[in-house]
Amino acid sequence: MSALATALDEYLALRRSVGYRLERAGELLVDFVAHLDDAGAEHVTVDLAVSWAMLAPNPDSCWRAQRLGVVRCFARYLHAVDQRHQVPPPRLLHPGQRRPAPFLFSEADVVALMEAARGLRSPLQAVTIETLIGILAVSGIRVGEVVRLDRDDLDVDRDMLVVRNSKLGKSRHVPLHAATSEALQSYLLGRDELFAQPRSPALFISTTGTRLRTGNLGTVFGELVVRAGLPARVGRQGPRLADLRHSFAVHTLLDWHLADLDVHPRMPVLSTYLGHASPASTYWYLSASPPLLSAAARRLHARQVAR
Repeated sequence: MSALATALDEYLALRRSVGYRLERAGELLVDFVAHLDDAGAEHVTVDLAVSWAMLAPNPDSCWRAQRLGVVRCFARYLHAVDQRHQVPPPRLLHPGQRRPAPFLFSEADVVALMEAARGLRSPLQAVTIETLIGILAVSGIRVGEVVRLDRDDLDVDRDMLVVRNSKLGKSRHVPLHAATSEALQSYLLGRDELFAQPRSPALFISTTGTRLRTGNLGTVFGELVVRAGLPARVGRQGPRLADLRHSFAVHTLLDWHLADLDVHPRMPVLSTYLGHASPASTYWYLSASPPLLSAAARRLHARQVAR
């Protein structure tokens, strides 16, 4: 093992000890260190970091800049110990396309998607995907979180989901409406009839009894989008499964406006529910939809008139 590979192990162990998972970043850095070893380099250089980052094939995506960003963090760690390691400057590579504009699902859109899921060929897949779309829409949890849920994470007595070991290693309790809890219990009853002894403790299982995979979910969801009559995703534009989380955040804010509630002091509540460290992270999910802008404008006008 090279000195750089040993340093990488120490770096990853340190970062993970404070809660960072670094699963994808760890894989990338292993590849980067192999790139340095192949070049016979004992220290990180800007040229080698950029040449490795540029191995990503699509120049229009943000992936090259993201790869270099992963190296920057590692290089800063190395530079603190040995200043012969060079730290690539920020924004050295063009970031490419920014965050795709989220597709905000209406209630009718969600109903259409769930109805489309019922038409899937496999009865187990049909009931699983229908229920999964429903829970994402009404809870706002992440796609990765819903895939990692185990059956025991559903607390039917308290109408609660336990989301374990999510971002930064944190866990949280997600309260559910009684109707949502009943829907999940109904799913489990139907699931048990269709597959009595699954191979995984997962709450949502595949047709082979294993835990679902996010990649496969994205493919199935793309088919359902077309069946439901929604605009198909083209490139970085169009509905994604993850957009159900964005929609939940926006609709929650809209409901508060329509109920004439004071939104600002409630933002920490929404942040906690979504599993964010602070409201600053939650604002990333809040896109300006016409109904939300209209509701906010009406409240502003009412306050101005009241003055």
